[in-house]
Formats: sequence, C-alpha cells, structure tokens
Amino acid sequence: MKLLASPAVRVGISVSIATGLYGVSFGALAVTSGLNFWQTMALSLLLFSGGSQFAFIGVVAGGGSGLAAMSAATLLGMRNGIYGMQLNALLRPTGWRKYIGAQLTIDESTATSTGQTDPAEQRRGFWTAGIGVYVLWNLFTAVGALAGSGLGDPKQWGLDGAAVAAFLALLWPRLKGREPIAIAAVCAVATVVAVPFVPAGVPILVAAVVAALVGWFSHGRRDEGLEPDVEPYGDHGHGPGHHPQPDSCGTARERREGTGPEAGA
Repeated sequence: MKLLASPAVRVGISVSIATGLYGVSFGALAVTSGLNFWQTMALSLLLFSGGSQFAFIGVVAGGGSGLAAMSAATLLGMRNGIYGMQLNALLRPTGWRKYIGAQLTIDESTATSTGQTDPAEQRRGFWTAGIGVYVLWNLFTAVGALAGSGLGDPKQWGLDGAAVAAFLALLWPRLKGREPIAIAAVCAVATVVAVPFVPAGVPILVAAVVAALVGWFSHGRRDEGLEPDVEPYGDHGHGPGHHPQPDSCGTARERREGTGPEAGA
C-alpha cells in the first residue's frame, strides 16, 4: 500500500486506465479496415504507439500498400526516439531494463515520468504508466477487435474514414502555437490536393515532406510545437523533501512561474 501513496504511481494508474480504454476503438477500426484479429494484436503488441497505429490502419483502409502504411507509421513513431534519448539520460536504465523501457517509451510514460523532480518518483511514474498502458491497451485492443469483427463492411457504418478522424482527434489538441497549427493546415491542403493524383498512402508522405520543408526554413518560437498527449502534474505532486532540479525543459521554478522555455506553450 505504501507504493500507492506515490503520486507518480497514482497518476500512472489513472493515465493507464484512460489511455487503455481507447484501445477498444483501435481494435474495432483495425478489423473493419481489413486486418484480422492477429494482425491487429501484432500492431498493438509490437508497434505500441497509438498515433502510429491509427496512421497505419488509415492508409490500409484507404487501399494503400503495406510500404506506405509502414512509412506513415514510422514518421509518427520517430517522436518516441526523441523521448527515448531524454528518458535514457533521466532514468539511466541498465541491463534488460533498457530493452523493455524502449518498448514502453510513449507519450504517457514520458509525461508521467518527467512530471516529477524526484529521481525515484520519475522511475515509478515511467514504469507504472508504461506497463499499465501496455497491458490495458492490448487488452482492450483485443476486446475492440472481437467486437469489430461482427460489424461487417466498414462503409456500411461509415467507419471507412473513422481511422483518419481518430488520428486527427489525437493530433489536433496537441498542437501548441499558431505556427504549428498553420503548418498542419498547409499539410492538410497538400494531402487533399495530392489524393486524386497519387496512390493511397502517398498523400500522408507528401504532407510529411511539406512539413519538413516548412520546419527547415521557418524560424518559429522554441516554445511552440507538438506537445505530449498528457501533462499529469501541474503545480502539485511534489512531496516533502523534494528539491526542484534543472532538466531539459527548464527548472521546476521556471515552469511554475511561467518564465521557462515552456511558458505560453
């Protein structure tokens, strides 16, 4: 019971439940997009990245090739590599923990861990959220896949475009600042323009190239961009004896006072 007194563990459990339940929608959409039960489960067990998984089935549902679907998923999954570098420096895992930690490095585990300043709480938050989301996401993916297999033709229910809609619902709230929103809008226009002229799955790659070019030549503010799905800790969660320490996003005091690099994000 002492472990449940940890703020990082409590937040990790709540985040796991909220995120895991959403796996139902992925499972249902995947099987109605043409994947079978085991293919759907393989995506959740091995890929384990919500945005990438929805991008994959969105391309497949549109008739795109496996290569195009894999490319789209890879583009979205690159952010987890950035998270991994930050968490490796923060948590310093060793041995087998490195390999398991790599699989569990997602938005939720990163946000839960970096939301704390105490090293022990950072580790508890990462493992609680990572393991919790992994178990529940896969469990509810199976539930959704079994339920979705009974729905029949996805077009009959209007589900042929639901994967794309779900992906946009995940992405849009995380855009912070006017420039990232403008870039997203330009990419959306590029995608719509490309659809009649290129094979299914390629428009999302066109949008990625447009975003990369705009990002390369623009000089936007450092505090604008794509934020994690959740920010579990606000100005609380620091127990007695915790001392704010600097990290890659600024000091805890700067974040509280709104003067650090994330101010206004």
